[in-house]
Amino acid sequence: MKKIILAFILILGGQRAALAGFAEGATAYNSKNYQQAYKEVVPLAQAGNADAEHLLGLMYYMGRGVPQDYKLALGWHRKAAQRGKADAQYVVGAMYYTGNAVIQDYKQAVVWFRKAAEQGHAEAQQVLGLMYRYHIGGMPQDVVIAYMLWNLAAANGSANAAEQRAAVVRKMTSEQIEEGQALSARWKPGTPLPKQSRTGG
Repeated sequence: MKKIILAFILILGGQRAALAGFAEGATAYNSKNYQQAYKEVVPLAQAGNADAEHLLGLMYYMGRGVPQDYKLALGWHRKAAQRGKADAQYVVGAMYYTGNAVIQDYKQAVVWFRKAAEQGHAEAQQVLGLMYRYHIGGMPQDVVIAYMLWNLAAANGSANAAEQRAAVVRKMTSEQIEEGQALSARWKPGTPLPKQSRTGG
């Protein structure tokens, strides 16, 4: 029993150290001290810390403290995305959407945008709404799902989503608006988003 408790304490201690190191790295990054940020973040990213992987991916993407390298950026973001980091899932989706460092693939973009959107990521919800509205990436054209996604994203502070929702609502029937409102009200972060609506196709 003592060995189990000791192991648990060591694990907690390691997690606290990792969090402290990441906080220092993030602070350095926000202060534009990119060399210090890199020094703090690399060991954590190599150890599998999703926050550190995402930050290192951003550094490579933006060329901050390191030479700009989209392939390395994608690699680090993909690692963080596979660990469930919503911001990284959004970036991976965006890179597939634009064809940045990868062959443009809207279907892969949808996969990653959906993963982030299902965690409540406002930008991912907003872009996924566009893909439904304009039938991009094999998505069915569905104004109700687009409206629902923009409703959720707007509630999370996305001004773009609020504008798109206001534009699309003028072209929707009262039945479609009602369904979009109901879908928005029922959905909870961490649960699957509907793939199509009853009235919006």
